Amino acid sequence: MKRRMICFSEAAYVFGMILLALGTAFMEKADFGMSMVVAPAYLLHLKISQYIPGFTFGMAEYVLQAVLIFCLSVIMRRLKKGYLFSFVTAVLYGFILDFCISLVNLMPFTGIPFRVICFALGMIMCTAGVAFLFHTYISPEAYELFVKEISEKYHLEIGRVKTFYDLTSCLISVLLSFLFFGFGHFEAVKAGTFVCALLNGWLIAQFSGLYDRTLEFRDALPYRRVFEQE
Repeated sequence: MKRRMICFSEAAYVFGMILLALGTAFMEKADFGMSMVVAPAYLLHLKISQYIPGFTFGMAEYVLQAVLIFCLSVIMRRLKKGYLFSFVTAVLYGFILDFCISLVNLMPFTGIPFRVICFALGMIMCTAGVAFLFHTYISPEAYELFVKEISEKYHLEIGRVKTFYDLTSCLISVLLSFLFFGFGHFEAVKAGTFVCALLNGWLIAQFSGLYDRTLEFRDALPYRRVFEQE
């Protein structure tokens, strides 16, 4: 049996954050639509930045995730340490996302072929990043945390909760698009959004399986219990 390479859980967290941010930046550059998960934050960024130019996509991400964490705390009737760590992850991700967007926007290429390549790269990077985040103990972003906590509290199958969450997020995005930009003018939710909905789950599973076959995840630091405490 081929020996697997060692990958530390903390490194998986870093790899996941960078890949997810870079993938989102490429999808934003492609302009074929964002994934259902980040579409509400992207719409919030587009609208508020019309009045506050410095309000970035990254800022919209952690502002919206703060609201989601608050709603989760109300539903769960308590504020766990993991929720606070999740907000820290959201803020870090927001800064990395803004940096990645600034880098990708330096690319001078235009045209449909370039946009298709950007979209495909973005989707692959995002799913590879999420798969890495599934292999770390450090608190994920609020999106994943919300699904995990709700499924555990109400003893629901996590896949069904994730599907319901994604569909709800998509509906909210469509409503926000109409509210912010009027009927007949879709922003964030486009054809690429539905491509992501069809392929993201399968791609995440493929990358996760690849990591399990080729990597052995270990903790480099003794902090797992800190993140797992109530």
